[in-house]
Amino acid sequence: MNPDLDALKPYPFEKLAALKAGVTPPEHLAHIPLTIGEPQHAPFEAALETLVAHRHGMARYPATAGTAELRGAIADWATHRFGLDGLDPATQVLPVNGTREAIFAFVQAALDRNRPARVAVPNPFYQIYEGATLLAGGKPLYLECRAETGFRADIEAVPAATWREVQIVFVCSPGNPTGAVTPLAELERLIELADEHDFLIASDECYSELYLDEASPPPGLLEACARLGRHDYRRCLVFHSLSKRSNLPGLRSGFVAGDAALVAAFKRYRTYHGCAMSLPVQHASITAWGDEAHVRANRDAYRETFAAVTDILAPVMTFPAPEASFYLWPAVPGGDDEAFARELFAKENVSVLPGSYMGRPAADDGIARRGRVSTNPGAGRVRLALVAELDTTVEAARRIRSFIERRL
Repeated sequence: MNPDLDALKPYPFEKLAALKAGVTPPEHLAHIPLTIGEPQHAPFEAALETLVAHRHGMARYPATAGTAELRGAIADWATHRFGLDGLDPATQVLPVNGTREAIFAFVQAALDRNRPARVAVPNPFYQIYEGATLLAGGKPLYLECRAETGFRADIEAVPAATWREVQIVFVCSPGNPTGAVTPLAELERLIELADEHDFLIASDECYSELYLDEASPPPGLLEACARLGRHDYRRCLVFHSLSKRSNLPGLRSGFVAGDAALVAAFKRYRTYHGCAMSLPVQHASITAWGDEAHVRANRDAYRETFAAVTDILAPVMTFPAPEASFYLWPAVPGGDDEAFARELFAKENVSVLPGSYMGRPAADDGIARRGRVSTNPGAGRVRLALVAELDTTVEAARRIRSFIERRL
């Protein structure tokens, strides 16, 4: 077997299961999981109807590039959403089976093992960034996202010598687990650094359509390129998905878009990888990308949930003001995120994810820490995935508040 498999860390939910092992929660309380970012709102019905209507397409092999109609629908959506001058559906767009597999596969295709192969990832982070890097023979560079930097990576703290070893930088905006949004100015600065130090930017934007201020949608990497006049999107690739936007995680449908040279090379890799999107899923995806009414309704539902939950928890927990995504990132009283999660499950039958499971200590990476010893930036916090229906999520918040008040 590939010896790099031994470098993989346990997945956060494996660690959570071990943490909860042997604990018996109260039987009279129904279990409420706030752990996995799986949307529980109703999936977009028109997409499901289209999927069924085109079910006989399962009798045909799909092409890796997808149909021209799907690529056109994606290009139209992205151009409108991010104010682009245009996006060539033939050369700058590629359908993928969700962002998770695409992110993993892109690192395998892009990383050059014949030279220093570091991949910069936000810390805390979605663990696929790290696993993909390790299995491609690379080394993660953890960029801490703390309160003092708005829970975004401090790219100015990275020295030039370190940047020269970096081949890929991952951006996650809106962020998982923090919900922080990277502003256009920071994206533009990152593009400048990419030109200076010769690295690629991979922007995970799968939460881009879940935002709390309807008048302020999160910007994207291609939008930053367009503002700089880089309509070839050189060095840049974005990853989008219908999982969160349209409550269709089981459809496994998304896309990558950007630099045509990167898209072409990635398509070549995927032709061998064998991960073309089935034709019924392509038709359903066209329906989903072409409708915004259901997405606005989805945002309205999340706004209601966030308003109710933050009102309940604000008196007993501190957390960054939610901007986007469906996560809350509160600090736990007492600072021990593992103990908090285990005891909360034992007392209230509510599951939350310890923040330390999503982060890594970033020692010995050459980055200035402003006089502070590097520790796990996820420690002392928990991630709450507010994905269930309103009544269930509110009940979980009330149990958390009651649990904290009894501990004080």
